[in-house]
Amino acid sequence: MASVFHHFLLVLVFLDTHAAQPFCLPGCTCSEESFGRTLQCISVSLGKIPGNLSEEFKQVRIENSPLFEMPQGSFINMSTLEYLWLNFNNISVIHLGALEHLPELRELRLEGNRLRSVPWTAFRATPLLRVLDLKRNKIDALPELALQFLVSLTYLDLSSNRLTVVSRSVFLNWPAYLKRRQPDCGAGILSSLVVALHDNPWVCDCRLRGLVQFVKSITLPVILVNSYLICRGPLSKAGQLFHETEFSTCMKPQISTPSANVTIRVGQNVTLRCLAQASPSPSIAWTYPLSMWREFDGLLGGKHLTPVLTSSTGEDTALSELAIPAAHLVDSGNYTCMASNSIGKSTLVISLHVQPAQALHAPDSLSIPSEGNAYIDLRVVKQTVHGILLEWLAVADTSEEEWFTLHIASDEAFRKEVVHIGPGINTYAVDNLLPGTKYKACLSLEDQPPHQGQCVVFVTGRDGGGLEARERLLHVTVVLCVVLLAVPVGAYAWAAQGPCSCSKWVLCYCLHCRKAPSCPPAALQCRDGSFREHPAVCDDGEGHIDTEGDKEKEGMEENS
Repeated sequence: MASVFHHFLLVLVFLDTHAAQPFCLPGCTCSEESFGRTLQCISVSLGKIPGNLSEEFKQVRIENSPLFEMPQGSFINMSTLEYLWLNFNNISVIHLGALEHLPELRELRLEGNRLRSVPWTAFRATPLLRVLDLKRNKIDALPELALQFLVSLTYLDLSSNRLTVVSRSVFLNWPAYLKRRQPDCGAGILSSLVVALHDNPWVCDCRLRGLVQFVKSITLPVILVNSYLICRGPLSKAGQLFHETEFSTCMKPQISTPSANVTIRVGQNVTLRCLAQASPSPSIAWTYPLSMWREFDGLLGGKHLTPVLTSSTGEDTALSELAIPAAHLVDSGNYTCMASNSIGKSTLVISLHVQPAQALHAPDSLSIPSEGNAYIDLRVVKQTVHGILLEWLAVADTSEEEWFTLHIASDEAFRKEVVHIGPGINTYAVDNLLPGTKYKACLSLEDQPPHQGQCVVFVTGRDGGGLEARERLLHVTVVLCVVLLAVPVGAYAWAAQGPCSCSKWVLCYCLHCRKAPSCPPAALQCRDGSFREHPAVCDDGEGHIDTEGDKEKEGMEENS
């Protein structure tokens, strides 16, 4: 009977011992340390923070895992947790309530994650936090009150982030710093306050002046891990140490121009100049009449347009030049130069007056056709369900309301379509396009023949292998230099709006043609090789579109 009772006691002790062992996650290790129980999950595939962790854990260490966020209520059952190490994960988001229920937290280490920002008000729930390690993240800004709830912090590491400009108010509003700077308040018995700010891409302009002054004034018990902070920009100060750099006072842009009123004749070139002085360096933008149509930064309306050039003429000084080649009457108006920086913005208006051309032009001017006493800019703007949509800007030299005539012709049609357009209309949908056909659309004043520059040429192709393939082709080639449009019968359409030489057009698009192609009257220049990944398109002069695939097929037939 005694042996049975003894055996029963052993079973109870065994069961009680196993029941007392806390649960440990699979793949992780649990151990007892001097400060309490620890959970370590190193290189374990955890997609989220486990929600069934024991309240007995004093330290949780999860590293090298695919964790991507700290959601709200992640540690709802861990009110006694003191050390939370989540280094070298993929955490990019910390939710506002992620640190709730952690009133005893002393250390939070998030080194080597992907944080771009931190919800600083979340630290209201961790009044005892002493160590905050955020190095090797992507944090690019610190609000002025970022540290207001880190009252007990003794170590802050923001090194190796993307900080460029930080106000000294961030630290002057930090209770932990203020506590150590107050005289006769027992500062001698307070622990040191360690801050790490090195290895950030600091931009040493006027905005960083306050932080540099703060760094220079740091004394014990405040310690900077690395006091040799280095400027990354601007270029003139790159590589300089903070204490070697001179900083100007911030100011909003001040703009000037050599001439605020410019008068030229039709066909002449003109360059408008805008000089801006500001600290930090300003950015400059232009607004002007018809900016939606005549963008002076590429090819538009069949004209080679000089881009807007902005250059630095000295520290905190920028010069912007807007070049307008072969000006037309419609270019008359006010051109506004706007310079802005983080301090403010300023504007300057330059008035351009374009006068009608005289019988004799200046030697440096470019003559342009009169174009029927009207400025006309015609283009293909988008694909429709059954064809394309034409849009135009037409400005007549007279104040009367003008009617216009739209001529649409193709190689396959025996007659030309003529459409009379009334005043106030500037779009027309061309439907029922034929595959493998070149079209030419021209717009002119009513009862007048169209002139060069008033026409647009577009070519439809054969089936490109499905709608998805055609949409991909459309996207790629719009970025390069031409407009490709899928039509209901398949393939695509090519639209040109600027003159170029036939040889260039052939070289770019017709590398594989059997015959010398006829150049469209308004073929657009493009970058070499822009069609290398797509079938070459070529017009053989008979209204037929030949593709690279067709040539290979015919070559096989000839060999057979």
